[in-house]
Amino acid sequence: MNVLFLGDVIGAAGCRAVEKHLPELKKKYSIDACIINGENSAEGNGITPESAKKLFAAGANVITTGNHVFRRREVYDLLDQQVGVIRPANFHKTAPGAGVYVLDMLRFQLCVINLQGQTYMEPCASPFEKIDALLKQVETKNIFVDFHAEATSEKVAMGYYLDGRVSAVIGTHTHVPTADGRILPGGTGYLTDAGMCGGKNSVLGVKKEKIIRRFIDHMPVRFEYDPEDCGINGVMVEIDANSGKTTKLTPIII
Repeated sequence: MNVLFLGDVIGAAGCRAVEKHLPELKKKYSIDACIINGENSAEGNGITPESAKKLFAAGANVITTGNHVFRRREVYDLLDQQVGVIRPANFHKTAPGAGVYVLDMLRFQLCVINLQGQTYMEPCASPFEKIDALLKQVETKNIFVDFHAEATSEKVAMGYYLDGRVSAVIGTHTHVPTADGRILPGGTGYLTDAGMCGGKNSVLGVKKEKIIRRFIDHMPVRFEYDPEDCGINGVMVEIDANSGKTTKLTPIII
């Protein structure tokens, strides 16, 4: 089973980059399932039904999110419809939507779990305790975890915590692809951060002039996404559908 995961999509330009490159990526790697983090896929930040529709139309099967998921009120109903857009599972139980989605591809099932870290992030329940509870309910061995977290140490810790218990733990949120993609001793594919789909000559997808000015004068600034020269970051994870173990992990950088 070949699973393609694309890191945080940044704004309309990021969506266009996905629309342009995803078909060729799916063909090149014989992709069976595609997961995309779309929490910043709307202009300004957050996700809307419109930006989610673009990602699904481009070829996504499941869309994960993170700390910006509730920035747009109109996404609440979309999350509740459980059509493949999920939010971190360790948010409060009253939050709209769910943090788990089981993709049934007839030949196999793939369970996608979205978690958020606690370090330097908005308050949420322990992702470690939440994943323990969730894994007791999952019926397939093929489990993909998008861990949306700030601290690299928390991400690495989660990777080892879940080693041998899930197929892959891939980090998101920091928008910079890391060079530590590997298969852990227990057979879990791991990458600290998949990167982003957005402007390459930007600061994490935002126009560089805006962020540089903020660092200089420390004044509030309205973020604007950089629409120029967008790149694609992600990872292809090859999973043995019988064992649920990762057999190959290939970084994607366009």
